[in-house]
Formats: sequence, C-alpha cells, structure tokens
Amino acid sequence: MKIVFMGTPDFSVPVLEKLIEKHEVVCVYTRAPKIAGRGHELKKSPVHLTALKHGIEVRTPKTLRDEAEQKAFAAIKADVAVVAAYGLILPKEVIEAFKYGCLNVHASLLPRWRGAAPIQRAIEAGDKASGVTIMEIVEALDAGRMYQKGVVDITPQTTGGDLHDALSVLGADLMLEVLDRIDQIQPTPQNEADVTYAAKLEKNEEKLDFNQKADVIERKIRAFNPFPATYFEYNGERFKVLRAKTVEASGAAGEILCAKKSLIIACKDKALEILEIQRQGKKTMRADELLRGFEFKQGIIL
Repeated sequence: MKIVFMGTPDFSVPVLEKLIEKHEVVCVYTRAPKIAGRGHELKKSPVHLTALKHGIEVRTPKTLRDEAEQKAFAAIKADVAVVAAYGLILPKEVIEAFKYGCLNVHASLLPRWRGAAPIQRAIEAGDKASGVTIMEIVEALDAGRMYQKGVVDITPQTTGGDLHDALSVLGADLMLEVLDRIDQIQPTPQNEADVTYAAKLEKNEEKLDFNQKADVIERKIRAFNPFPATYFEYNGERFKVLRAKTVEASGAAGEILCAKKSLIIACKDKALEILEIQRQGKKTMRADELLRGFEFKQGIIL
C-alpha cells in the first residue's frame, strides 16, 4: 500500500518505522525544523530524521490550508495517509485526497479523552486503563469513526513517559493490523454521550498546589513525568518533582514536615513523601541523596 505519513515527535517514530517495514511510504509530512539550543541551530523533528535515514521525501509546510499545498498533497496519489501526532489541522481537501482517507493513531480509548493531552489526563484523572484508537480523521476534533482499539493498563506506578512509550508501540502494531484488513473492517461511530476532552497542558499547571489532596497531586506528578514535569519553589529555586508517594501525616498545606532522611510535605489531607527530585540545573536524583548535601528547613510553608 502506498502511504503518506504525517507525524512529528518521538511518539510517531515507531509507527513510521513499522510502516516502512511493511508498506511503501512515499512521502513524510512533519513540522518544520525549529531553532533550538545555544547555537540557535535548526533542529529537525524525530520523524524528519527517521525519514531522512530511510531516504524518504520530507515535506514541512507551515499550513495545509493553502490551495497549492493541497494540490501537491493530492498529486502524490497514495492510497491512504497515516497520522500520528502531526500537529497541524487537516482541512477537508487533505482528508478526502486519498481512497482510504486519513487514519489517525490517537492515544486514548475514544470517545474518552479527545484532544491534545490524552496521555497525561488519563493518569491525572486516575483512570485504570488507557489505550490507542485507530480512527478516521474528520473535520471535527477526534470525532471520526473507529477502526480498532488496544488497551494498556495504568498502574499506581505508571508515569506519563511509561504510558507514552507503551501507546506508541501499540499504535504502530494496531495501524498495521488495520491496514492489512481495511477493506474488511466496518468502522464504528463514537458515542457522543461518552465524550471527554483532554485539554492541552498549560504552564501554570506545572507548579504544585499543596492545597489539593495528596493522591491528586501524586497522580499529577506521575502524569507530568518526564514532561513537562511538576515543581515547587524553595528560596527562589525551582525543584522538579518526578516521583512521590502518599503518606499518613498532617500539617498546614505546603508545610515541610520532614527534611532529614526523607522529604515530606503536607497537603490538604495527608502528605507526600518526595522520592525523586531535580534541583534547578542539576541531574535528577533520589530525594534522600539530595538531602545529604542540601538542607530544607522543617516547618517552612512552600
């Protein structure tokens, strides 16, 4: 099958690599390189680099709403477009350009968690499972009919990074299965009554609010690990928190209850013991390791 692939971040790479193994990927669309680093050099996306490695043509339009871009897309004459975290809105002219349309690897069990941040929102909400839905792209956000689903359990230890990696691999396998049987599968519509939306992550969410319940904060810490990561501030310095656990202790919300061999901070109800932490400009380490060379004052309210 002749395929156009559309994707950008690390999540998309396993899908692209599986497609290259089994099908003819004739062109790759990805977000344009961005200026990054101290040298202000243009940095290509992970998908861009993967496509170049395999000698596949790469296109990086800033928009697909331009008529010339739409004609160039249709001129490829592929069978289907496969989309995985591309990052640009696909207009009707692109969606309908190929025989089988555009199929999307969506990182949730639709119709739950349509939208921008389904991985983090599932963990944050305390869901027991997430998964991947292979769906058709329509003009409405993540509202297309569903071809196939796969489930991944969310445990009390699952981080956003863990779930991201598991769903990326699962999505690649499911897409291959769907493409192999695309003429036999009858896609099913989503139940609009069950729709929830995964709002994009905002900068102001990263700072921990200890006025919340301990289990709510602990889930957010896992959901935002490794990116964008949660933090608190102490003496004007930012400390990222990557792992924590709920413990039975109490105090004023944000109060440092213990800062010797362990770091325990009071929340609205119980408290959190910080397990993994990153001091500003330093490497990530266990909290007990940090406490050997850095002092938090007990009783301080964060």
